[in-house]
Amino acid sequence: MSVEGWLVFAAFWMLFVTTPGPNAVNCISNGMTHGFRRSLWGVAAILTQATLFLFLSAAGVTAVIAASETLFLAMKAVGAAFLIGLGIRGWITAKRPVPARPASGRSIYGRAFLIATINAKSIAGYLAAFSQFVQPDVPIWTQMTVIVPTALTITALSYTSYTAIGAWVGRQAMAAVLNVWFRRVMAACFIVYGALLGASGIQGRV
Repeated sequence: MSVEGWLVFAAFWMLFVTTPGPNAVNCISNGMTHGFRRSLWGVAAILTQATLFLFLSAAGVTAVIAASETLFLAMKAVGAAFLIGLGIRGWITAKRPVPARPASGRSIYGRAFLIATINAKSIAGYLAAFSQFVQPDVPIWTQMTVIVPTALTITALSYTSYTAIGAWVGRQAMAAVLNVWFRRVMAACFIVYGALLGASGIQGRV
C-alpha cells in the first residue's frame, strides 16, 4: 500500500469509526455508568470484533455473507431486535439509581462485543475498505500488516474518547431529572438505530 493509499484508507477508517452509532452510544453509556477504567472492557470488545472482521474480510468471508440475501437480512433482523430491546430496557430503567456495585468486566465486554457484531451494516464498511483500498497485485496478508495496525489504532482512539466523554458526563453533579433524561436519550438512540437497521432489512426485501 502506497503512502497516498494509506492516507486515504486512514481517513476513510476514521470517518467509519467516529461517526456516532451503537458502539459510540454504548461507550458513552458505559463510561457514564461504570467509570472510565472499567468501561475500557467495552473498548477491548470492539477491538476484538474489529480484528475478527478485518481478518474475515481478508479471507473473503464477509463478502460471502453479504452475497447471501437471506443470511444478511436475518442478521439485520436479529441486530435490530437486540438494539431495540436494549433501548427499551434502558428507557425503563433510566429512573433507577446506578447500582452501587458496578458490572463485571466480563459483562461489559460481552455486551459491547454483541453490539459491535450484530450490526450487519458494519459488514458493508469492512467490504468497502477492502474493495477500495486493497491492491489486487499485492498479497493480501502483506497488506494486512499495514491495514490492521492502522484500523485498530484509530478504532481504539475513537472509542476510548467516547468512553472518556461518558465518564466525564457521569462525574458531573447533574440534577436527577437531567440524569434520567440523558440516560433516556442514550436508550432512544439504541431504539432509533434498531429501527433504522430493521427498516433497511425490509427495504432489502422489496
